[in-house]
Amino acid sequence: MKNTLSIAIACAAMLTATAAQAEDYNWVFKTGVGFADPSSDNKTLANGSLEVDVGSDTELTFTGEYLFTPSWGMELLASLPWEHDIKLNGVTAARVKQLPPTLSVQYHFNAGGAVSPFVGLGLNYTIFYSEHAEGPLSGADLSLGSSLGPALHAGLDFRLNDQWLITGDIRWVGMSTDVKVNGAKLGSVDIDPLVYGIAIGYRF
Repeated sequence: MKNTLSIAIACAAMLTATAAQAEDYNWVFKTGVGFADPSSDNKTLANGSLEVDVGSDTELTFTGEYLFTPSWGMELLASLPWEHDIKLNGVTAARVKQLPPTLSVQYHFNAGGAVSPFVGLGLNYTIFYSEHAEGPLSGADLSLGSSLGPALHAGLDFRLNDQWLITGDIRWVGMSTDVKVNGAKLGSVDIDPLVYGIAIGYRF
């Protein structure tokens, strides 16, 4: 009886230590690749006379998430600059770069499991820069205003072991910018991209 009790106590101690160790991994850092696919409806400029089409791009992405509990976390998304071609009535008229840092609150289902789905809700702030006008806008002074909007996030974490994981995800980012040419506002463009990503992560 004493031996059985001792074994039970030892097993409980081991389980407690394992759980405590798992909970020590409060940070998750991921690096991967994201494909940004802007909405097919980017609106029009100049009172409807110019139909706008914003091109897609693929870049390296980086995220850091702090887990307050095994299920709840706060994530910051960063990336290398995205570059988009902008067409007006089917003709390339500009190229622009943007950085879209996004902060999200996330909930992880089946936290600690081999496969853990998650969802997130956050806020995106996009900075546009290096606007280069060409084609029909060649020689013009083009500027795009910064954007502040909501962001939605969902994905799956596939755990390889206690520390390493692979993630597949999708984001929707509410992104709109005011367009000015030679200081005159032509209107606003809705980009609203879906961003498809795959990344490898490390917990620490």
